[in-house]
Amino acid sequence: MEITMVDKTGKVSEKEQDFVNSLLEAAGKELTLAEDTEMSVTFVTNDEIQAINREFRHKDAPTDVISFAIEDEGENEPDIIFPDGEASQLFPTDLGDIFISIERAKEQAAEYGHSYERELGFLAVHGFLHLNGYDHMTPEDEEVMFGLQRKILDDYGLQR
Repeated sequence: MEITMVDKTGKVSEKEQDFVNSLLEAAGKELTLAEDTEMSVTFVTNDEIQAINREFRHKDAPTDVISFAIEDEGENEPDIIFPDGEASQLFPTDLGDIFISIERAKEQAAEYGHSYERELGFLAVHGFLHLNGYDHMTPEDEEVMFGLQRKILDDYGLQR
């Protein structure tokens, strides 16, 4: 899987970025994603994620993680249709983009009494599952998504 890491804060170490990359690689294997799957992870401040949250979700508050799946249809976007299977042969699968507030991750790690690494991993996997169509809007969907999230984190060694 090709994962582009962008640190807009200047505070996420190469080791932390490698950790997130490795964790998401493991999550991709769990979902049996194709090797040519692409996505990005951008680390931002609370102010930056609040601006994104305000613009795209109409919530004027910082949040911890926001995902933008490529497969989600935007308003007034035309469908791009290829003959069966042709698109997957021509283009890699681009899942989309994850934005993580490292400030919020640190705050929540302290709040929940676990390590920053565990919280960063949790947020990365949570965003990753959203990119892959998982959601938690209903109790049934929440049970599936959170169960898979817990399995990925536990298998990687990031138990609570």
